[in-house]
Amino acid sequence: MKTRAAVSYEEGHPLVIETLDLDEPKTNEVCVKMSAVGLCHSDYHALAGNRPVGMRPMVLGHEGAGIVTKVGHGVTDIRPGDHVVLMFIPSCGKCRWCLAGDTHACALGPSIAKGPQPDGSFRMHKQNGQNVGQFCLLGAFSELTVVHQQSVCVIGKNYPFEAACLVGCGVVGGFGAAVNRAHVRPGSSVLVIGIGGIGSNIIQGAASVNASMIVAADQFDQKLEWSRSFGATHTINIEKENLLEKVMEITDGVGVDFAFEAISHPETIGLAFEAAAKMGKVVVVGLTPSHFETLPISPLKLVLTQKTLMGSIYGTSNARIEIPKLLSMYEHGQIKLDELVTRTYSLDEINQGYEDLLAGKNIRGIVKFD
Repeated sequence: MKTRAAVSYEEGHPLVIETLDLDEPKTNEVCVKMSAVGLCHSDYHALAGNRPVGMRPMVLGHEGAGIVTKVGHGVTDIRPGDHVVLMFIPSCGKCRWCLAGDTHACALGPSIAKGPQPDGSFRMHKQNGQNVGQFCLLGAFSELTVVHQQSVCVIGKNYPFEAACLVGCGVVGGFGAAVNRAHVRPGSSVLVIGIGGIGSNIIQGAASVNASMIVAADQFDQKLEWSRSFGATHTINIEKENLLEKVMEITDGVGVDFAFEAISHPETIGLAFEAAAKMGKVVVVGLTPSHFETLPISPLKLVLTQKTLMGSIYGTSNARIEIPKLLSMYEHGQIKLDELVTRTYSLDEINQGYEDLLAGKNIRGIVKFD
């Protein structure tokens, strides 16, 4: 098979659109014709070199939805014509975490950025036979991709792909961080630093459990304006206002019960910690570039204030359960997905999409395939 894909050859350089050879699905694998893929910051981290990947060339893209076109031997629960959302952390079903229901912590997690499939083989190749890796075992920035059945979740055919793809990463990651990881309580106060694809959904998660105060903080006024439509009650422009002073002013000097950091920088993680009240929870959701290895947090304050510092990946959820649940909530008007999509791009416009992401123009840009 042939497929056009966005390939990363060198960190810090734009993606290259070219035609690749794609293998037929092997045992337990499926071929998916991609319909929509979100432009997530995690792919940009890999593109820029902020997050090391195991090899290049590599096809990026992990927040996708499409239609199954072929299935390999041994695939019984997925059929051609099924609509699916890709899962960027697969579930092996065998490790101690999967057996406990914590598929977000699957033992396959460390392998997702290496390039080959878990068995060391490849499905994408250049015309000269050179192997091409698939980011998160998916390589979703491609017209077609072949993935393991463990990496897909079948969904109803009534959902638009532009909305459904978002539930593959950003919506699950943000909503789940608030609801599943932090367990935000009704009537509590919440701070969200960074209002992008993750932060907007942290706000939606906090609003869904009736947090009484949700403070959105970002450097872009447009994102702060958008945040109110998702449930924010207060906004802070961190370029124009002192974050800690404003949080203390809003909370009468107490701080917030829950502070979320979705910018991916030690400085803002430190600010989230300082903004949390005594006994508060601080949740780091963004993927901080790998060269940062320390946090500006006082161990003494950690003890004296009894705050909890934690991370959250994939919304601390079982994505195969969470994806259909969130789509059902969307169907019944309980969360917003359409409003998260700021602009759509063709595959050939993908580098412009990332420029717009970095410029703060989008909550979520979407690559839409014909």
